[in-house]
Amino acid sequence: MAEEYSFKSKLEFVDSALGWHCYIPVPNAITKKLIVEKDRRVVCKINDKLKLQAALMPSKEGYHFIILNKTNRAKLKVEPGDSVNVVLTKDKSEYGAALPEFFKIFCEEDPEGSKLFHALTPGLQRSLLYLITKIKSENKQLEKAWIIFDYLKSVNGKLDFKELNEAFKNNRFTKK
Repeated sequence: MAEEYSFKSKLEFVDSALGWHCYIPVPNAITKKLIVEKDRRVVCKINDKLKLQAALMPSKEGYHFIILNKTNRAKLKVEPGDSVNVVLTKDKSEYGAALPEFFKIFCEEDPEGSKLFHALTPGLQRSLLYLITKIKSENKQLEKAWIIFDYLKSVNGKLDFKELNEAFKNNRFTKK
């Protein structure tokens, strides 16, 4: 079992143009143990209620933090200024993101799409996996994965999220 690092922290607020506003500062002694070279991926358990995969984000002030979005704050019923109990472990998963059960088989069935997907940066891979897994229905997840792979093949792996969103809108499977 991976080594766990527990701490208590206060949920902080920042006015960000990036769309996120709350974060959890992580003690430097813990980040030094979890960051290996450029790998900052962790599994984060908050208040024994929510488990998520995240990155230890660097601040200009020299500490690291974990972003906590509005959806996860609502699940936890916390707001800026609230204290949270956090347990971190090193994320040793292949992608640093949730993986649908069908995904490995899907990659085997579409080697060209899989090759283009795996040529993307790990961050882009995680973003695409998030687009797939945020949908509850496994059938809809599969359709979205198919659209992503089809799109990647049509643009030879040159991902443009605006174009990908158009591909989602124009696909016959995703139209209501």
